[in-house]
Amino acid sequence: MDNVERRSGISLWRQIADQIRIAISNGEFDGNNMLPGEIALAKRFSVNRHTVRSAIASLTQEGVVRVEQGRGTFIERRERLQYPIGRRTRFSEGLAGKIGPRDRHLKNHTLQPAPAFVSTALQLAPGAPVVQLETVNTADDQLVSRAISWFDGERFSDFADRYVEYGSITAIFKSYGIDDYIRVSTRISAHHADSTTLEDLQLSPGAIMLRTEAINADMNGRPVEYSHSYFAADRIELDIDHGTALRA
Repeated sequence: MDNVERRSGISLWRQIADQIRIAISNGEFDGNNMLPGEIALAKRFSVNRHTVRSAIASLTQEGVVRVEQGRGTFIERRERLQYPIGRRTRFSEGLAGKIGPRDRHLKNHTLQPAPAFVSTALQLAPGAPVVQLETVNTADDQLVSRAISWFDGERFSDFADRYVEYGSITAIFKSYGIDDYIRVSTRISAHHADSTTLEDLQLSPGAIMLRTEAINADMNGRPVEYSHSYFAADRIELDIDHGTALRA
């Protein structure tokens, strides 16, 4: 029997939605491509039907399942996009040839003193100025990720203005004379999506996101970008290049 924790601080419907997502990913319902009925799910998780309905409503809003009145709840078999992570990870190039249009929308930008974790990642003095960009990324006509990126505010003082002009981080680096750069570290973790990610990617509460923390450096080894990216886990898969040394 699947278990839910009643004193965990996480609502029961959210826990059930998470477990149903995992079961779908594991192919548990591949036989008829639909979920068991409300009564069966309520018995499975030892909850009432109202709690099951809330979980199903959340999964429906995310596009994981669809409810057909009088027929049941069917699984939406949407193929995840594959996003490669290697030495030369680029959003604009990583999905090239695999999907339709890709776009990065600049949501916000600021020039601010670097928080300690940013100055450490970029090898800057504590409190040094950094440019912070917030972007929302689409691929194949669906929202797939949001990102927060930081850049040396002295070396790249007008980075945000150039982003408006070029629309591509790779193109901006080239405008600064940096013809190539590489990924030197990537950390990946999974979490429930926070409120900003829910809003930006149009997810429902309880949705799972994959978070990457990455550092890119120029060919001299000097860090040029530190970023946190948040991917909708049901829309994209991260494909790790094992020929590349990445910190897990």
